[in-house]
Amino acid sequence: MAVDAVDSVSRTHDPVVTTPYGAVRGRYEDGIAVFRGIPYAAPPFGARRFRPPVPPEPWDGVRDAGEFGPTPPKPPYSEAFARLLADPVVPGDDCLNLNVWTPEPGPGARLPVMVWIHGGALTRGSSAVPVYDGHAFARDGVVLVSINYRLGVEGYGLFPDAPPNAGLRDQLAALEWVRESIARFGGDPDRVTVFGESAGAISIGALLASPRAQGLFRRAVLQSGPPEASERDKVRRMVRRMATRLKVPATARAFAAVDRALLLRTQADVARLSSPVLGGPAFGIVVDGDLVPRDPMEALLAGGAPDVELLLGWTSEEYRLWLAPGGLLERVDRLGPVALAGAMARCRCGHEVPRGYRAIHPGAGTADLVGQMVTDHLLRVPLHRLADARPPRTPAYVYDFAWPSNVPGLGACHALELGFVFDTVEVPQAAQLAGPGAPQELADAMHAAWVRFAVEGDPGWQAWDASHPVRIFGAGAPHTVLGPRDRELALWDAESGRPGAPLSSPESAPSSRPRRPRRVMAVRPSSWPPLPPRAGGGRSLP
Repeated sequence: MAVDAVDSVSRTHDPVVTTPYGAVRGRYEDGIAVFRGIPYAAPPFGARRFRPPVPPEPWDGVRDAGEFGPTPPKPPYSEAFARLLADPVVPGDDCLNLNVWTPEPGPGARLPVMVWIHGGALTRGSSAVPVYDGHAFARDGVVLVSINYRLGVEGYGLFPDAPPNAGLRDQLAALEWVRESIARFGGDPDRVTVFGESAGAISIGALLASPRAQGLFRRAVLQSGPPEASERDKVRRMVRRMATRLKVPATARAFAAVDRALLLRTQADVARLSSPVLGGPAFGIVVDGDLVPRDPMEALLAGGAPDVELLLGWTSEEYRLWLAPGGLLERVDRLGPVALAGAMARCRCGHEVPRGYRAIHPGAGTADLVGQMVTDHLLRVPLHRLADARPPRTPAYVYDFAWPSNVPGLGACHALELGFVFDTVEVPQAAQLAGPGAPQELADAMHAAWVRFAVEGDPGWQAWDASHPVRIFGAGAPHTVLGPRDRELALWDAESGRPGAPLSSPESAPSSRPRRPRRVMAVRPSSWPPLPPRAGGGRSLP
């Protein structure tokens, strides 16, 4: 028989909590109640393939929630990336599941809640990655929820006979489950913070702007991912190229009939033609007139989600994860002017931008210039403008993760901050990216800032204003720098003044992005790479 209470005093028995669909039994691990693999939606296969999620079937008795549930279908990382990024696979169809870490299971605790949406280019990743263990958040008084959602063609294929954005609809369904159920696990449904990295942050940007997600969370953290919508044709090209290789029509019905393993292999083959730096067709969130009624950045710059507090940021050398593992750094350096021309095409900018970057960073190689240009254009410029657009009553806070990995060549690369945010730098999978000897004191500081933001709405440093304060998490104590990227970003402001030039991502219409005034700073040489942050031109605060 299902029960509503748990033995939260003696903790001598496994915790049992009743959800709307049935009771689940978790485990006490180091004093924290952990529930894994709880279904929030029915398996998305059979008649439900490529369709929006529906609630799970209720179950009788008590369902065991001691192990991670199945992970959504996904291809493995290439060998070069697999050495750096863990991505476990748990077989099974019931892949729309989530996990809960809570210090006080039961309806009376009313603790703040954080919901983690993982990254992985919308094609890889899961909530079972060891780096995402929620123990430290629960230890510090936060109920941590991590979710799975459909990936790749299963979650973001664009078909004429199926609704788009199935993976984003999964995330919405998981947040609705949190709203309905989390109080039974000790959480407060009115104090929910969503946080995600890379594709997870891009997803949060879409949810921020979606009318259907309003009221489901109070705060949001976007790590290395801006609000954006992909061009529909860009996503269609992925599906069409897969269809051509599979020799089937580019329809959901035809793809559903293809062997899943073959579908994943074909997806991986087609995706090799794309990368975050080089561009190309890719799966992405699209405007659908329903869940995503308009471009998320446009909606947010126009005043969307005015009551949601934001924490935004990036790593100092995002691009090194995309270029270093496959030897592209060296290849781009050898290509020289040809690579710069490619970056200009990727960013749709004129010669003034790379000339400006060269003047600011005269000692940088071509790969570093290209990487920083593309990172600024696709990531930092839109996040700066999002921070600028926030109303004074709901401030935004901006950070830069600047600690360089101990793995040669990676620097302060994309995804490196995750072990520090989760306070899991001691986990072997975190060391794959960070190398040995990651500083625990940096993890203590960064994790504490995320907890404080979830609890109080203030991570502990100056809110964004016209001086552009950025919290630097790098070597030494965290500190705030004013305008560390202003010289580079001023180049994009100047570029956006050209007739027909885009203001941010190339997927968005220039006329839809309001241009904000900014003083264009003089371009002066500085050292490279831009660490410590003072070398980037900003003014340090005590």
